[in-house]
Amino acid sequence: MNNTKIVVIGGSSGIGLAVAQVLLGQGAEVTVAARSAPSERAVVPGRLHAAVADITREDDLEALFKEAGPVDHVVVTAADATGAYQRVKDFDVAAARPLIDAKLVGAILVAKYAQVTGSITFTSGIAAYRPAAGGSVVAAVNGALESLSYALAIELAPVRVNVVSPGWIDTPIWDAIAGPAKQARLDAMAARLPAGRVGRPDDVAQAVLAVIGNPFITGTVIHVDGGQRLV
Repeated sequence: MNNTKIVVIGGSSGIGLAVAQVLLGQGAEVTVAARSAPSERAVVPGRLHAAVADITREDDLEALFKEAGPVDHVVVTAADATGAYQRVKDFDVAAARPLIDAKLVGAILVAKYAQVTGSITFTSGIAAYRPAAGGSVVAAVNGALESLSYALAIELAPVRVNVVSPGWIDTPIWDAIAGPAKQARLDAMAARLPAGRVGRPDDVAQAVLAVIGNPFITGTVIHVDGGQRLV
């Protein structure tokens, strides 16, 4: 990754921050774009650049990629699912809109504005394969993102477009989803998984690194779920 320029959107915490740290460790020059500034833990002088940009705002993305100029790779981990978990009978469009805009519409806008020569990598999720009651919107958006990536791999070629699909990963978003029940829920899932544990952000980051670094992978979904699709 030496001398490569990479934009990570959604990199201020969790999976995005782990991706930025792994890429920095490989010698890349990384621009982290998020609604808030990245954690100081990610800072590597001279090779990390911070940009405040909201993936749901077209003007923000246009300005971000105009400022970044041509880049080798783009990685998108941004999502906002906290209000999207709801039963269909109680469906609230306004509550679901942040996830739809961030994960699906935002992905289209990234493809529209990114001046990228190598690859774009999106992140979907296990909900597309193992949906739960109350998670229909999350399942639909993740599935749609993967279908979008297949189309973009054709339309944007030779730029490669792929998706990394995480399972249950111990990130700060679980504090919002499960609250005090977070650890109990993660432990219960760990007991079910063939891998024997839930994921860590670095597990996903390593998969992203592998996809970016392989010039013969495009239009593909890489699963990082500890075997959850099997159980």
